[in-house]
Amino acid sequence: MRVISFNCEGIKNAREKGLFDWLMDQDADVICLQDIREDEFAMEEDRYQLDGYFCYAYGGYDRKDHGGVAIYTRQAPKAIISGLGFPEADETGRYIQADFDKISIASMYVPEGHDATSQNFKYRFLDNYSHHLNKQRRKRREFIMAGTWNIAHRKIDVANWRDSEEISGFQPAERGWMEGLLGDMGFFDAYREVDRESGKYSWWQDEFLRHDNLGMRIDYQIITAGMRHRVLNGGIYKNQAFSNHGPVIIDFDWELES
Repeated sequence: MRVISFNCEGIKNAREKGLFDWLMDQDADVICLQDIREDEFAMEEDRYQLDGYFCYAYGGYDRKDHGGVAIYTRQAPKAIISGLGFPEADETGRYIQADFDKISIASMYVPEGHDATSQNFKYRFLDNYSHHLNKQRRKRREFIMAGTWNIAHRKIDVANWRDSEEISGFQPAERGWMEGLLGDMGFFDAYREVDRESGKYSWWQDEFLRHDNLGMRIDYQIITAGMRHRVLNGGIYKNQAFSNHGPVIIDFDWELES
């Protein structure tokens, strides 16, 4: 099973830059998109459909210029869950989950922190999401949470990390939250199961920093323990720029069934 996760920063613009043509060549089973900046009704339009895939989207109930998530899947899911049940997630459409036999795959998007107000909003999201994850890990099924977490976990995940410790995405409290997620809570970073090298980033602030590979790894596929040894390959695609993010591609030893 191949799962691709990508932050579009607007699906319309990403499509115009060739995203859909690239996706059709990737032989993915599930595609998780974030920050699509469209609602579920717009996502029903022909221009946003991929041949051979079912498309599901969630735009929230108060989305303005940002937000919205989508899942494309070859196999029809048993169920689709939209939202997490708290406003920091559901206002702008930050979570959608497809349930299959014995596994659930989610496309999700943690808020950014631009100033004190938005950073506090981000921490509220993380606190509420922790409660959800604690319930989730007690379920007898596997999970893949694919998306933009807007946190760089460790120093190897940030270029010039000494200059980044005060910025949102690499603050000690954020990194501590991620450490707990991948520690006591028992989840795993799928990409790091197959690639532990530094300098592997998924987001660059602009094209110049992208060219010099001065970025951060803030896009993850977080998995439950049962999927840890099923990770076969992992990569971050950088040859084309569909947005300031790079698609995260993970291959799993798993056959998807509805």
